[in-house]
Amino acid sequence: MGSHLFYYQLALLALVWLFIMVRLTWPKRSAATTAAPATPIKPTPKRSNEPKPFAGLTTKPPCTLCEREAAHPQPPPGPPEPMPPTHRRPRTVDTSQHFCPHTGCRYRGWRGRGNLRANGHPSGGRWRQFQCTSCEGYFLETHGTIFHGKQVAGELIVHVLACLAEGLGIRATARVFEVDANTVLHWLVEAAEQLRVFSAYLLCDLHVEQLQLDELYAVLRDLKAGAISEDEAMERLERSPSWVWTAMDPQSKLLLVIDVGMRTLEMAQRVVHQVVQRMAPGCVPLFLTDGFREYMTALLAHFGHWMQPERRRDKGPLPKPRWVPVPELLYAQVVKSYRRRRIVGVNYRVIYGTMERVQQVLSACGRKINTVFVERLNLDIRQRVAAVGRRVNTLCQGEDGIRQQLTVYHAYYNFCLPHSSLRQPLPVSEPTNGRGSAKVWRPCTPAMAAGLTDHVWSLKEVLLYRVPPWPQPQVR
Repeated sequence: MGSHLFYYQLALLALVWLFIMVRLTWPKRSAATTAAPATPIKPTPKRSNEPKPFAGLTTKPPCTLCEREAAHPQPPPGPPEPMPPTHRRPRTVDTSQHFCPHTGCRYRGWRGRGNLRANGHPSGGRWRQFQCTSCEGYFLETHGTIFHGKQVAGELIVHVLACLAEGLGIRATARVFEVDANTVLHWLVEAAEQLRVFSAYLLCDLHVEQLQLDELYAVLRDLKAGAISEDEAMERLERSPSWVWTAMDPQSKLLLVIDVGMRTLEMAQRVVHQVVQRMAPGCVPLFLTDGFREYMTALLAHFGHWMQPERRRDKGPLPKPRWVPVPELLYAQVVKSYRRRRIVGVNYRVIYGTMERVQQVLSACGRKINTVFVERLNLDIRQRVAAVGRRVNTLCQGEDGIRQQLTVYHAYYNFCLPHSSLRQPLPVSEPTNGRGSAKVWRPCTPAMAAGLTDHVWSLKEVLLYRVPPWPQPQVR
C-alpha cells in the first residue's frame, strides 16, 4: 500500500516539474514580436466603376440602308430656268405650291417657275384645274393627293382621318360617319402613303441639340390579353416583332422618326439612319436612350471615323486602324432596375463622351440625364393610336396596320396638334366671339417650334400638300 503512494507522489512531482519547465522555456510575446514582425494584411483592391475608354472596332458596323444608298445614288436633276413673264394681266390664283406632273415636261416636279396658270373649275367641279404653259398639259389641284379621283366630299375624308388620328378605331369611325369599314381602311392606306412622303420631305436639315430615343411594345392580335398567361406574355415581349421606335427632340417636342419593327440591331440601325437623314449635315446631337445596348453599335456606325492608333514599340508592324466615334458624339443611357415590375433604381451611364460634356449640354436648357419626354410621348401614342392602346379590341393583324396608323399620327402630331408646353403669350389680348374670355396665348405645334412652318396646319391643308419628287427650296 505504501509503495503505491510513493509512485503516485513521484508522478505528481514529475508533472509539476514538467509544467514549470514548459512555462520557463515558452517564448514571450514581446520577444517574438521584435524578432519577427508580422506583415500587414493588404486590403482587397476595389474594382473601379469608371468606364474604360473605348478602344474602337477593327471593322465598321454594317448598315443596310447606307450601303443601298451608296450603291444607287439618285442625284436630283438641275432646276430649269423660270418662265419669262408675259404682258397679260397678272393672275390672282397662287400656283407656287403646285408643279407640273407630266413626264415629258422639262418643268416637271419644279415649283415656283411661273409655268402654271389657273384654268377655272371644269364642269363646275369642286377642284380647280391648272395648265402648264410649257407642255400645254392640264391637271387638277388634287393630283398626287388622296382626294384625286374621289367622288365623295373631301370634308368627309378629312373628318374620317381626323378621327383615326385622334385614337378612334376603324370600325368605330365607320359607324360614326356611316361609311363601310373597308372604305375607311382604304382611305387610311392611301393617306399613310401620302403622309409618309410628306413627313420625309418637310422633316429635313434639322438642327437639334439633343435627342431622346425609346421603344414601345405593341400587342398584335395573337398576343391579345387573356389568350396567354402573364409570365408567357412577358417572355414573348422581348422577341415580339411589334415594337414602336420613336426619336424626338425634347426642346421643340418634334417627333423625328417613328417606326415599327423587332427589337434588334438591324432595327436600331434603321432608326438611327432615319435620324441622320432628318438632321442637317454636320449636326451631332446628344443622344439619350434606355439601357438597350444595340444603340451603341448603331450610333457608332453612323457617327464614326477611322483612326490610326499610335505604335507601342519602336519596331514591328503598325496596329490596325480602329473605327471610333467622332469627338463630337455624346451618348448617355438611363438604366432602370426593376423588381416585381416596379422601378427600384436608376443608373446613369455615359457611353460616348464624358459626363462633364453631357452635363454642359444639358445645363444650357436646365435639364438632367433622363428620357421622360419620349416616355410622355409614348403615353400620347397609346392614347391617339388605336392599335397601340392597352386593353383594347382594336388590335391590328400585323405590322402594316400599325405602321399606317402611326404614319398618320406622325404628321398630325407635328403639324396639326398644338402642344401646351410650347404655347407663346400674345403681346395684346385678342377678343373671342361671344362672351368668352380674351385670347392670351398663341398655339404652337412642334413643327412651329422647330422652325419648319409659321402656323398651325389643318389636316385638310396637310392632305392637300403636293410633295415634289425631289428636294428643292421650300415655300412655307
